[in-house]
Amino acid sequence: MDFDFTDDQEQLRDAVRKWVDKGYDFERRRGIAKAGGFSREAYGQLAELGLAGLYIPEDDGGLGMGPVEGMVVMEELGRGIVLEPLAQTLIAGAVLSSYAPADVKAAWLPKIAGGEALVVLASQERAARYKLDVCEAKAVQAGAGWALTATKSIVPAGDKADAFIVPAQVKGKIALFLVESTAAGVTTRGYSTQDGGRAAEVVLKDAPANLITLDGLAALEHATDIGIAATCAEAVGVMDKTVAITVEYMNTRKQFGVVISSFQALRHRMADMKMQLELARSMSYYASLKLNAPAVERRAAMARAKYQLGVSMRFIGQQAVQLHGGIGVTDEYIVSHYFKRLTQMEMSFGDTLHHLGEVSARMQDTAGVFA
Repeated sequence: MDFDFTDDQEQLRDAVRKWVDKGYDFERRRGIAKAGGFSREAYGQLAELGLAGLYIPEDDGGLGMGPVEGMVVMEELGRGIVLEPLAQTLIAGAVLSSYAPADVKAAWLPKIAGGEALVVLASQERAARYKLDVCEAKAVQAGAGWALTATKSIVPAGDKADAFIVPAQVKGKIALFLVESTAAGVTTRGYSTQDGGRAAEVVLKDAPANLITLDGLAALEHATDIGIAATCAEAVGVMDKTVAITVEYMNTRKQFGVVISSFQALRHRMADMKMQLELARSMSYYASLKLNAPAVERRAAMARAKYQLGVSMRFIGQQAVQLHGGIGVTDEYIVSHYFKRLTQMEMSFGDTLHHLGEVSARMQDTAGVFA
């Protein structure tokens, strides 16, 4: 299999990397985090690069690209620990393109692609514990439309979003809806997250909603898998930069008159970090390449990838802090922010233990050994 990137993909990577290096340095990120964790200006700059329309067809104003391009972009955003939730935009673009009726597509896809509208997935509920089929939200028909009642937690940039993609029960089955943030009955409570980003609690009380699809569980699983693949790719970028920062520190920090990178025990730790990074990178490739596979195959692949990425994120983050010593946990030093981002990403779209259970549940009798 050829894992070389095309010229277009390399140009896309270069464009995003240049923006991160020049337009989203650590000081700008620190300022955005202090201001609440989301910048509409920074998000608009991502949209100007065409990234908001990455998964949206060209006929609807997007770029019509695929999972590998999404992986390339998310890796580079991870290197800069960019706070703006582009992964949510990828989810919204793909879900609406694949499942929404024509009128909803026409109303929202061009606005999403142009960066005029931020649409995020509002699926988590307190009792769900990462299980997608656990949903207490209810939707009932109200005239020609729908009315939705729900409480959703940890919605990315929820109080800054223009609309939400919300799963809810309809006659015992999960359906998927689009709810505008300005609609009657919608209230949000925003807060900063541990990694400097932003999330919100979203409460809907008989809020008017547009139906995306009555086959909501399949669409929600697809949305979650897109989020997992994007998170895996972003995590590779975060870990890549974390390793580089740690190597640089070890090559400058001296103890007993020599740089600490000369100590064999510490070199062994760095080798272990590099191994975990490459394991994570290969599984991120695997996740992106399986995004268009049949649902059963895709779901199993995402669980495997997220499990390995969770192990790698925890190991690399903890080792980076240990190798930096006391300054590794201070707010003033950059590696602490990478560690926080890795810690939060490990719990996004299902934590490591959850996905270990998913991998186990999907094993066949042969466990793949003789298949």
